[in-house]
Amino acid sequence: MMISVIRTLILYIFITVAVRLMGKRQIADMQPNELVVTLLISEIAAIPLQDPARPLFDGVLSIFILVALEIIMSVLPMKSNLLRKWLSGNSVVIIRDGKIDQRAMKKVRMTVLDLIEMLRIQNIFDLSSVAFAVLEVNGNLSVLLRSDEMPVTKQDIGKTAEAASLPLPVISDGRIVKESLESLNMRENDLRRLLKG
Repeated sequence: MMISVIRTLILYIFITVAVRLMGKRQIADMQPNELVVTLLISEIAAIPLQDPARPLFDGVLSIFILVALEIIMSVLPMKSNLLRKWLSGNSVVIIRDGKIDQRAMKKVRMTVLDLIEMLRIQNIFDLSSVAFAVLEVNGNLSVLLRSDEMPVTKQDIGKTAEAASLPLPVISDGRIVKESLESLNMRENDLRRLLKG
């Protein structure tokens, strides 16, 4: 009995440290590889707890290897845009100027009913009021309302409405993000001129 308690405490402490090393994300914000590692850790930890004849070291070693792989896989995308795109995917613009991009919807395997539900959760009931809607990598929907549909603030009184534009990172980790430039209808030369100016 005491051996089971000690094994449980050791595994609990080790898994807690391992999860802390992997980072502070909630389950909804996890990338697919992070979720897989989390599930595998729970399965691997259960084996030595259920079978006292199995060496505890086997479970600890397997968990250590998974955590090391996860840390490596979280650092590598910071060095390579291609690897980041492959592991994490990209955000996808699914509404532009109140119109649903059907090709983008097919790409993310989302139905119009799913989209409408996500908009309703954000208290948006009219598609025409949406300037841009972006399905983020974590599955959340970010919405930018048309400028004439945004709530009025004190600073807005007496000003004319400007067209809403989608804020996109054009430089990430010192590299130009070509997909963002394309979405903004901007050329690389224009960006370089802006940066010099």
